[in-house]
Amino acid sequence: MTDLGPVTWPPDPIRTERLVLRVSEARDRAAFIELFALPEVRTYLGGPRPRDELERAVPEVPGRRPGVFVIDLDGEMIGTVSLDRRDADRPGRLRPDGGEAELGYMLLPGAWGRGYAAEACAAALDWLADALPGERVVLCTQTANDRSMRLAAKLGFTELERFEEYGAEQWFGVWSSALPPG
Repeated sequence: MTDLGPVTWPPDPIRTERLVLRVSEARDRAAFIELFALPEVRTYLGGPRPRDELERAVPEVPGRRPGVFVIDLDGEMIGTVSLDRRDADRPGRLRPDGGEAELGYMLLPGAWGRGYAAEACAAALDWLADALPGERVVLCTQTANDRSMRLAAKLGFTELERFEEYGAEQWFGVWSSALPPG
């Protein structure tokens, strides 16, 4: 995430009941490539990218930038959770100039349906609430993505609007540590 102000990056690893959120390492490269190459992961994210292109493009230590956490289960990367600044040119914003913190996540299919996304996203939101008290976070997902819609509700995001983008209806919501969940 850019413009973090007083926030130090990278933070210490964040430990939850089952997971560790940490910065990426060279050993995560193959999992990063899988995340971007698998059609089932990228269904609502613009589609998969060719594996050979990814093999050439993904750096030795991928995803190493402020706001990107690797979701680690028992020493293995199962996905990512990110907090980035939303592009002000896209529809959906809280402020006229945009730049809100935006939550994103991707998990490998073998990790689906076990609550890992909720656990990792909640931990990232808690970290941000401590690092930047009062910061509101947005989430945008296709309304057709039932799993993501359920997760947004579970995390306490409140719908602000819906709009058309990328040829599909998008759901746009907000979360704040100052608001009660649900």
